[in-house]
Amino acid sequence: MSGPIADFKTRAEAGLTRAWQQRGPLAWALSPLAAVFAAISGARRAAFAAGWLKSVRVGVPVVVVGNVTVGGTGKTPTVIALVEALRAAGYAPGVVSRGYGAKIERPTPVTASTPASNCGDEPLLIARRTGVPVWVSPDRVAAVQALCAAHRDVDVIVSDDGLQHYRLQRDVELVVFDHRLGGNGFLLPAGPLREPLSRHRDATLVNNPFARALPDWPNTFALKLEPGEAWHLANPSLRRPLAQFGGVVNGPAGAQQAPQRLVAAAGIGSPERFFATLRAAGLAPQTLPLPDHYDYATNPFSEIDADAILVTEKDAVKLGAWNDARIWVVPVEAALDHRLITLVVEKLRGRPSA
Repeated sequence: MSGPIADFKTRAEAGLTRAWQQRGPLAWALSPLAAVFAAISGARRAAFAAGWLKSVRVGVPVVVVGNVTVGGTGKTPTVIALVEALRAAGYAPGVVSRGYGAKIERPTPVTASTPASNCGDEPLLIARRTGVPVWVSPDRVAAVQALCAAHRDVDVIVSDDGLQHYRLQRDVELVVFDHRLGGNGFLLPAGPLREPLSRHRDATLVNNPFARALPDWPNTFALKLEPGEAWHLANPSLRRPLAQFGGVVNGPAGAQQAPQRLVAAAGIGSPERFFATLRAAGLAPQTLPLPDHYDYATNPFSEIDADAILVTEKDAVKLGAWNDARIWVVPVEAALDHRLITLVVEKLRGRPSA
């Protein structure tokens, strides 16, 4: 999606996100609707808790990595890091996801060669980075059942998002926040919260590299996202440290000319988080924020005058067929606190039998 409608949608979402950070006139005006939302969502949670709506235990332990706020917070890097940690602890993990933006009629496996349009950008990135079985479906119970039937060795499931998908019983819930935390503390649409901040969870991860202290919440851990060397989209074997993008363009016979014209683009939940990562690495790019899950049906870089364009891995999985030698991909690695990993493993090993 592009053009004036998309631009308006992006500006409107940015304005609403800013409004959600404070209890201003707009938030208070929307608070009656938030009360209605709270009543409906609370009744749904109560119905599952009372057994009036059926939830399903799928026979293997389930860890849900999600959020209680609208927008991206760093869940996908967390899922990738958690999968690697569980594998190191002796587990054989699999991953399920909704497959945002893809038209999925039945549970579908994701491989490294699956088009992003068929499975969603995040599941494809997880499959490529981890190599574990990844299945997508809006019905996560069906996705888990199909995955486990196809991969009998899988002994733990990590659900990418799905915190509010109560039909899938879970053993561990991890909630991820970024620098915005809970915003103004109001539920939708007066604030960014899907559920109250008081909602039960086993642990909280906060992705905020500039915070001096963590919120005073139980079992709260810092989530650190560290950028790696950039790799070239057209030739992934080419790699460059980020610092090199802050240099100059070489002229004839190696003569130095002007500083590189650098653009950073991101179609993620919080593009500014990616841009801040690059600035922290000493770069000063022009920035191009795009809507989350931007589909790249049209080329937003065709009119950009730049020597190099830095994008996220989530964007890169949708750009494989593009022949633009300026595009470099910046991977990020989530560093999980060893105490968090211990907490998760201990809960998995202590879970009741299915």
